[in-house]
Amino acid sequence: KRLGELLVARNYVTKTQLVEALLQQSASGKRIGALLVELGALDERDLARLLSEQLSVPLVDLRVDIPDQAAVKLLPETVARNVNAVPLRVDGDVLHVAVAEPSDHFAQLLSEAARMPVELAIAPATDIRWAIDNTYRALAGVEAQVEAFEASDSLRRAAAPLQLQESFAGDDAPVVRVVNMTITQALRDRASDIHIEPQDHRVRIRFRIDGALHDVLALPANIGPALVSRIKILAGMNIVEKRKAQDGQIAMDVDGRDLDIRVSTTATIWGEKAVLRLLDKSRTLYRMQDLGMPDETVAVYGKLVRSPFGMVVCSGPTGSGKTTTLYATLAEINDPEKNIVTIEDPVEYVFPSINQIQINDHAGVTFAGGLKSILRQDPDIILVGEVRDAETARIAIQSALTGHFVLSSLHATDAASALHRFIDMDIEPFLIASSLRAVVGQRLLRRICVSCAAPVKPSADELAFYKESGGPPKKAFWQGEGCNFCAKTGYLDRVGVYELLRVTEGMKELILRRASHDEIRSLAVAEGMRTLRQEAIRLVEEDMTTIGEVVRTIYTL
Repeated sequence: KRLGELLVARNYVTKTQLVEALLQQSASGKRIGALLVELGALDERDLARLLSEQLSVPLVDLRVDIPDQAAVKLLPETVARNVNAVPLRVDGDVLHVAVAEPSDHFAQLLSEAARMPVELAIAPATDIRWAIDNTYRALAGVEAQVEAFEASDSLRRAAAPLQLQESFAGDDAPVVRVVNMTITQALRDRASDIHIEPQDHRVRIRFRIDGALHDVLALPANIGPALVSRIKILAGMNIVEKRKAQDGQIAMDVDGRDLDIRVSTTATIWGEKAVLRLLDKSRTLYRMQDLGMPDETVAVYGKLVRSPFGMVVCSGPTGSGKTTTLYATLAEINDPEKNIVTIEDPVEYVFPSINQIQINDHAGVTFAGGLKSILRQDPDIILVGEVRDAETARIAIQSALTGHFVLSSLHATDAASALHRFIDMDIEPFLIASSLRAVVGQRLLRRICVSCAAPVKPSADELAFYKESGGPPKKAFWQGEGCNFCAKTGYLDRVGVYELLRVTEGMKELILRRASHDEIRSLAVAEGMRTLRQEAIRLVEEDMTTIGEVVRTIYTL
């Protein structure tokens, strides 16, 4: 059977999803399996398993099978990235290589590059990219670039600002190389943010990986202003102004992946600090089943988001995965018969089959203005990236009341707090009660790395917290010891924790009389809502995360 037929026969995808992917395949030229993964209809591991069966090629698990350094030296990094292949080991005179899409052409290219026979195996594309990023380090030569910078530092200090800017323009300049290396390594380490922080005698560079900051580099203090100036040039910012906070944007291609970087600078007592938010536009969409919701929550949520009108809101702090949940929802309800339009700032996921609008303040494209224009575009489903002000909230609610289905995100502590945020924006309670179908509160917890998971004895305080939260007795608790695959952190990737508040008739009555947060929360729990804390403890019980991670991330009172 062809791969598409096999996927439908095994119930991995529906016929509708396959038809949608085939229509896009004619325009994009991509393989059908890769397209289905991009659309969020298929899991990469299921695709790899079926390809292994269809092509009779062995399947490897790169979470366990770590590349051998002797094999890595035989295959240049450029070839590994171009083919998306990672060398595993040398067996006699044969090099074993894992690829996402086996073919005779790839085997020949790899054999010529390694100058020896090659045996192919299959692994998910994302796992291969992770293995490549962990194997080939971009920061390996940063010390040499820092030495080259310091050697010419006296000349650079004497240069005029214009000459200073010109000294950063060449691709071979040490500062340019350090910035490029840092951004490249951050992308390879799955970092969401880069913090460049000047201090008394050094410049500290930290990456936020899976929600936690990690020290990566300590550079000489005199290179700090040069690094920030180079970043400002890339982002189109004013390099002379060093006292005011500034914002900018960089579009880059790193390792063949489109990267959108949001830059923010601010003055500290030691100099300018820069924070770079990395948005990898090539990321694959998640499916509802992969987010971390329990099956019963997925079933209820799935019914709510298939409503022909009304509004569903995802709430939580910055970086809690709200946009990921919204796009997984869109992938679930996407239908060729529906017109889906989104308005976002920024567009974090590129969804091939829907219409996406990017906010542009300079051009006058705002959430409120863009939402008004969307309503003239005959939409069925509208996604508002974020409700930031009363005008946007009012238009979104009016859209939900006039026969459209609206998805949106909102900054709030939990699901009950989101209702009060709308009231705080001076939205009339009767409009909130009439339009809202449900509110999802969420957080992200780091997953225990399965490659280095080991039994551990929690502290007395952690055990007390676990019991107080209603956790059942456990014989063993687990945590990651740290390995190459998880960058020695013991955690790899994150899982969502959700609470689903349904706007029932009883809840509408509380909203109409502006009830307190505790009353709303108590009714939601009485009507079946499992709180964030309860769901987080369930993940500890299932050995997906640790008690310490729950205490660090979830509001515990």
